[in-house]
Amino acid sequence: MIQISHLVRRVAGVTAALVLAACATPPAPHQPPTQSAPPVTPTPATQVPSTEMAPYQAVDWSALPATSDADWLAGFNTWQRGCPRLQKQARWAALCADAAQLPKTAGSARAFLTSRFTPLTLRNADGSDQGLITGYYEPVYAGSLSRTSRNTIPVYGPPNDMITVQLDSIYPELKGKRLRGRLDGKALKPYADADEIARLARNNRLNAPVLAWLPDPMDLQFLQVQGSGRIKLADGRELRLGYADQNGWPYRAIGKWLIEQDELKAADVSMQSIRAWARANPAKVDQLVASNPSYVFFRTLPDSNEGPIGSFGVPLTAGYSLAVDTKHVPAGAPMLIDTTRPDGSPLTRIAAAQDTGGAIRGQVRADFFWGKGDAAGELAGKMKQPGRLWLLWPKGEPLPDAN
Repeated sequence: MIQISHLVRRVAGVTAALVLAACATPPAPHQPPTQSAPPVTPTPATQVPSTEMAPYQAVDWSALPATSDADWLAGFNTWQRGCPRLQKQARWAALCADAAQLPKTAGSARAFLTSRFTPLTLRNADGSDQGLITGYYEPVYAGSLSRTSRNTIPVYGPPNDMITVQLDSIYPELKGKRLRGRLDGKALKPYADADEIARLARNNRLNAPVLAWLPDPMDLQFLQVQGSGRIKLADGRELRLGYADQNGWPYRAIGKWLIEQDELKAADVSMQSIRAWARANPAKVDQLVASNPSYVFFRTLPDSNEGPIGSFGVPLTAGYSLAVDTKHVPAGAPMLIDTTRPDGSPLTRIAAAQDTGGAIRGQVRADFFWGKGDAAGELAGKMKQPGRLWLLWPKGEPLPDAN
């Protein structure tokens, strides 16, 4: 058992050690950008310090890959849907007010974005501009509101005995970091990992509300990976579920466990191949699920045809919302993504940073939201593409902090 104050100090010390280790690492050789035209000299307002490790490099719009008129407008509209939240920040207030007055045309969207924003190439710590683009979606699974002989897997809301400690309220350098645990007397213990939660659930001892029931443990696992979804009930209604909280343990991809066990080759891992493996190996499914200690809890959402609510607090738009690492990309900002679909065809468009994810870490890293249902899931499950990202940043504003 760990006293709360000691636990907070220990996490702060570990974080500080990691920061010092990172600062002591020499920078990797700079790799030149792959844009078709050379970058222009940044304006003073967007000047990037001269260093090989700079995470942002201002470039001219002419250096970016071509984007269709339809994608300019859809991307602009997706970004603007976040304005009710963005305009609370001074840097976005005037932009959002002006955007609301624009005609809803591709030409207006293009003119607004190119005149009011500066593209910033996102770069990895080694100076490269290539990263990994994956996909996610809103699954729809058959289930019920009460336990049945078929539906025996519970979907939980946040436990009543889970406590959350906001570390940045004491240590500002730990912005966004939280501890989750449960009290044992006057001591705070880490909350149960996924394996222990499963054991508690089987014995009906988890102190948490049950929102719905599913027939397959892999349905629950993929629902947790996606962070939202719908349960299709027998009467045709759909129960809409959104992310509510998490048990505090780090996410570990179950595909990695299958690779380590020599069950699947790395190149073959996808949502589809993992589900096929689980169907063929039902006796090992508990081991597979336990390999990921992270556990996601859900909340019910009002019935709506809109997309799931992302971490930014607005409904996601299929094909134009991204999950990013908000340590490097400010939530709600417009972006440009240049990657490919799973079949290799080009995918280049304006999008908006409206979500986060446990596996989305790093500068050039994004999860592309494909939408709802099986067709979207087919694309999301196979998407592991190289890609580039640009942050579209308000002209005249200081660069976001590079953490």
